[in-house]
Amino acid sequence: MEAIAPEVKQRVEELRQLVQKASYAYYVLDDPIMEDSVYDKLYRELQQLETQYPELITPDSPTQRVGEKPATQFSSVRHNVPLYSLENAFNIDELKTWQERWKRHALKEVESAEYVCELKIDGSALALTYENGVLVRGATRGDGITGEDITQNVRTIRSIPLRLNVENPPSRVEVRGEAFLPLEVFRQINQERRDAGEQLFANPRNAAAGTLRQLDSRIVAQRRLDFFAYTLHIPGMDDASIARTQWDALELLQNMGFRVNPNRKLCPTLQEVAAYYEYWDTERLNLSYLTDGVVVKINLFALQEQLGFTQKFPRWAIALKYPAQEAPTRVENIAVNVGRTGALTPLAEMRPVELAGTTVSRATLHNSDRVAQLDIRVGDTVIVRKAGEIIPEVVRVLTELRPADAKPFQMPTHCPVCSQPVVRPEGEAVTRCVNASCPAILKGAIEHWVSRDAMDITGMGEKLVQQLVNRELVHSVADLYDLNPTQLQALERMGKKSAEKLLQAIAHSKTQPWSRVLYGLGIRHVGSVNAQTLTQHFPTVEKLAIATPADIAAVYGIGAEIAQSVYQWFRIPANQALIERLQAAELQLAQKDITPVTEVKTSISGKTFVITGTLPTLKRDEAKALIQNAGGKVTESVSKKTDYVVIGEAAGSKLEKAQQLNITCLSEAEFLELLS
Repeated sequence: MEAIAPEVKQRVEELRQLVQKASYAYYVLDDPIMEDSVYDKLYRELQQLETQYPELITPDSPTQRVGEKPATQFSSVRHNVPLYSLENAFNIDELKTWQERWKRHALKEVESAEYVCELKIDGSALALTYENGVLVRGATRGDGITGEDITQNVRTIRSIPLRLNVENPPSRVEVRGEAFLPLEVFRQINQERRDAGEQLFANPRNAAAGTLRQLDSRIVAQRRLDFFAYTLHIPGMDDASIARTQWDALELLQNMGFRVNPNRKLCPTLQEVAAYYEYWDTERLNLSYLTDGVVVKINLFALQEQLGFTQKFPRWAIALKYPAQEAPTRVENIAVNVGRTGALTPLAEMRPVELAGTTVSRATLHNSDRVAQLDIRVGDTVIVRKAGEIIPEVVRVLTELRPADAKPFQMPTHCPVCSQPVVRPEGEAVTRCVNASCPAILKGAIEHWVSRDAMDITGMGEKLVQQLVNRELVHSVADLYDLNPTQLQALERMGKKSAEKLLQAIAHSKTQPWSRVLYGLGIRHVGSVNAQTLTQHFPTVEKLAIATPADIAAVYGIGAEIAQSVYQWFRIPANQALIERLQAAELQLAQKDITPVTEVKTSISGKTFVITGTLPTLKRDEAKALIQNAGGKVTESVSKKTDYVVIGEAAGSKLEKAQQLNITCLSEAEFLELLS
């Protein structure tokens, strides 16, 4: 028998510790230390290693445990109907495998089946008992067999009816659903806790669980929990007499007075399930609550009854989860990066980990305040996620796994690139190098200037920029226009033809419009959209240079902070000299066809729009451009200040909120008619 490598044994033991700690915190303390996606990743890794090396399986391994004990701060109650967990799938192939498996368990051959897809809400499961139509008990899931009686707290949730909205209700009804905190409420709660100096909730799931277990129900009422119902049981009655399918059950729950997720869908094939899953992979980011996957259920109750349950899961349902947005890994080093504005950004260099479809080995730590808040150290095990689906960042540190010799990290007092002293301006969280000649600042400024959204100089990559700066061939972006073939050919991997192509690309950048030049200057707070807005109102650099902060802030969409930043930039002599050199190099510092900017009043001038769902013919960016060109404004969330909501297929919660606020909703056709 092949010997098991020591690192494998060490990893198995580490995984057992992590999973056990997370399981205890979740089921017993009701104080989760990691997201479900992280727990799933760790659990599956442990399963895979134990499958590969069965001799490593021990009786106390989390994979050998069926359930955990419920918390003991509330009185324990036994569920009338057990709350089963769901088996997880993490891609469409695993979903297909599940379908093949349940078909083998069917009593007779089944060619196809309808499925009901519901978004998997990231909250806390509740079991509600109604007797003669009146709510008599609300309980947490606990271990699925026994939970905690939290009836008084459940009564404070306004989306849970105290009495069923039906005549002659059954003598007993068991309703299952998910309590959750809307994102807006979650942020408000954390802000209040921050102001009070209290520990912040890690996520809405944590906050919902903590809220449900408050001993003072008045606090629960203040936190405005919400609830979606997703199934019901009526003991002693044949479900077929009131509902033949899961879809019928959801309709019945809605008629009884419960909120049911409006984004559910009945899918006749597995292909449509896959399409639903893929659609919500991106669209879920626009929801007012968190979801980490899709629950897929066989629609027909008769088939559900045939298939039954395993020891842990129903065979007729599965949770199809999205790729993990959070994952555990270990910090191997903490480096400090210097950006084009001189900002010093600490970075965690980590053991590579798969995250949302990509391999991540570095994550931003933002600034010294964030480092202190996390108390992150080299050797720590951390949870990392992608902020805004793009930038990896460390969420928290699992301090219980910290090495004994780990030392606190200190921000440097001198720039790691130019060795000059750094400063932290009063009122700011960012530490900066203020040496204008710092190679890192210059390198960042040039990389920004040549980027696609700015001057789009093809062939000017990071390594080439580094060479130009290191050899002191450029000291500002204006020097790029003075480069000659001899200088370029002396660089590594730069031949005659490559040098000629690069010089052609540099020359072509002189034709880029004034808005791109303004963006390329890298003025703080001025993005590509703001640059376009500013150049429409200030069609020449001379007009923008003499504008006052009030003049700039008067432009629609430009705030006081941006206005002050632009004004201050043009007051600096070095920047004034840069503009003169760019003018001498014949760059476009004015719009070619200068026409006075006049405010054209339209029917939607100054109106605020929200776009939701999939429009029949227009892409979202196209609809947004039409609104902005007509003088309107587009925002991401519905509020009392919203004038119109443009709705498409699968409009979701934004449509629901618009209806609650009596905001005018427009189809694509009505929207285009309004524009005309």
